[in-house]
Amino acid sequence: MTTTLQTNTHEKARALSAGLDMIGRFNAATRQGLADDNILLNLYNLCEQLGIQDRLLHLDSDITITTGFDTGKRELTENTIGLVLNNNQDQPVTLASVSPNSTQKPIIIDRLQPSAFIIGTLDSSKEIIAIDNLNDAVTLAYYLMADNVTLLVSLDKLLFNGMVSHFAEAYPVTIFTTLDEKDKACQPFKGANVKGVITGARTLLEHLEYGELSYREILTLDDTTILDLQAEIWGEPEPLANDPSKPTPYPINAFTGLLRRVIELVAYYAQVPLAMAGQCVLGALAHMGQRFIDAPMGHGHMPASLILITEGESGSGKTQAMGLTHFKIKEYERQQYGNYLDDIAAWDSEKAGLKGKELAQFLEDNPKPQNPKNLFDDATIEPILDRFISGEMNNASWTTDEAGQFFNGHTMTGDTAGSALSAITKLYSDGEVSRLRSQKSAYATPQTDAHNVRMTLLLQGQRVVLEQALTDPLMNGQGFLARALIACPEDLRGHRVWDDEKRRNDSPYDNPDLITYWSRCQSLLDPLPAHLPNDSTGTPQRIKMQWAEGAEQTFYKHMQAIENRQAQGQALEYLKAYASRMAENASRIASLMAFFEGRKEITTNDIARAFMLVEYSTSERLRYLDATPTGEQNDSEKLSSWLVDKARGKKPPTLNKSFVSQNAPNALRGKKLNSLLGDLESMGHVRLESEGRRRLVCINPKLITDE
Repeated sequence: MTTTLQTNTHEKARALSAGLDMIGRFNAATRQGLADDNILLNLYNLCEQLGIQDRLLHLDSDITITTGFDTGKRELTENTIGLVLNNNQDQPVTLASVSPNSTQKPIIIDRLQPSAFIIGTLDSSKEIIAIDNLNDAVTLAYYLMADNVTLLVSLDKLLFNGMVSHFAEAYPVTIFTTLDEKDKACQPFKGANVKGVITGARTLLEHLEYGELSYREILTLDDTTILDLQAEIWGEPEPLANDPSKPTPYPINAFTGLLRRVIELVAYYAQVPLAMAGQCVLGALAHMGQRFIDAPMGHGHMPASLILITEGESGSGKTQAMGLTHFKIKEYERQQYGNYLDDIAAWDSEKAGLKGKELAQFLEDNPKPQNPKNLFDDATIEPILDRFISGEMNNASWTTDEAGQFFNGHTMTGDTAGSALSAITKLYSDGEVSRLRSQKSAYATPQTDAHNVRMTLLLQGQRVVLEQALTDPLMNGQGFLARALIACPEDLRGHRVWDDEKRRNDSPYDNPDLITYWSRCQSLLDPLPAHLPNDSTGTPQRIKMQWAEGAEQTFYKHMQAIENRQAQGQALEYLKAYASRMAENASRIASLMAFFEGRKEITTNDIARAFMLVEYSTSERLRYLDATPTGEQNDSEKLSSWLVDKARGKKPPTLNKSFVSQNAPNALRGKKLNSLLGDLESMGHVRLESEGRRRLVCINPKLITDE
């Protein structure tokens, strides 16, 4: 260890000595030497204003590279401008040569030394912003000078990531990117002391130049997202203890923009957990979206319907939450039913008095109006299946805050429970219904099948109902629960506020975000004819949602990770049926999110957020297994605690895997260690990465708290 420290010290001393030697050979740059180069002239003025003119030099001779890969190479730098590049201690370590009015890339004398051209001063009171090119940096500097910032400029985009990582070892660093470049820009800095600012579709410079907004105003825009990459990019680590009494934290970050605000508002106004509000929003999206889209899976597509099961005791706010998320859906249902009553009355009136051929001709030309109802809260499965088969409807939702009507009804408790569950799972997976009856029956019909139909289930109920269902062998064996997204959030009763006058007078029906959400719902429920997806003959068709660039591979990476967790000894070993449906549900959720926003393509961001929701549901499902907390840490908890303790103070918090193998507690070493590390990785506690020939264990910074 001592040798390494000495080597690092000698390298730093050599770099500093070389940097000072180079700088000492040249005079300061002059305006005349800038040859009317607008960027360099603006930079000169800027440095003069900031009192850092010594960072611009006139290079009056060629320079021979003395370090790095090109040692001994002589660069043509005579009569160019030298930019002094400093390290994270604000010490000069190398030079960059820039030719005025030239498109040639700057020549950096030592590319191995992490460094930056610093506009401003390195100071913990400043916001340190990293920029990957000189042109943008000079322009941004004039906009940002009044905002107490310092700019780190990388003169070669290939060196940008190394520059940011180097300075993040000493200071918090801010980077800017757009939504479409978010993953590419942020991923290299996971675990580093870096803040990522995602400025929607526009770059920061575009916002400043065309948006007529200040820097601070840009940071507060609805489409601006600020991520603490040291923690946020990891996500929340999942609990390791087998305690079924503790709810899983709801991943509200799985939603963005309007949908996230709606969930938070529903939770606020109805005084319900975020999970309950989120499940209701997903139910509304599925009800509206299943009519118009199909989700991609494999080489084809599948229905975008969902099965959602939420636990909530009587009086916990289930009805109120559903009332807000389904407000326009229920209003639309009432309007459609009112129109139906008018139509049926008119039809009966026209039919009255007709006989014989006139009646036959009337019935042929004017079929009896059909009841448009497709939102059910008190039903049995058989009549719903019959309506699909008869052609009365193609899309339906069973949406209820009394799940006992579904689970404890005659259909699910009688001899027909197995066939009913089989019918529901087939409807969910394939969009098909098959129901054969005796032709001697009073309900006989020649029609037996329905194709391309959809049904969503949003079932909310009390623990006494759901606990029996979630452990029922038939419900599990038939695959019904394997397809469900489950939430069992905390009960807020006893912690709600009713006597706050301001809160009481704040009506959800006046809230602009909820009004915008309801307006979008209305446009999806009753779209203009030109917006309906039809084929060339005018026949209604569902949109086949497509993958945006890179999204499909991201989807299958998540799917592979789930597959690996089903192996022997892994977290999902005994939940294979459920785990196998996680990816399907993620594709459906991502498709619905994109559709709500008016898109026909699923992005990598959509997929990542959708998998957050299915992972949440999986954790909730695991809580209903036979886990008995003993008050003692299990092996995964012990290893996680040990790793966190050893990584505390390291930036980023990373350990060499060989160190872990040799020094972990004896009871956790050997073959068991790899299995435990795999568990911790799947639960978001660590990441196993390679750096050359080294294997690293990177610890989630959210687990490390200051002591």
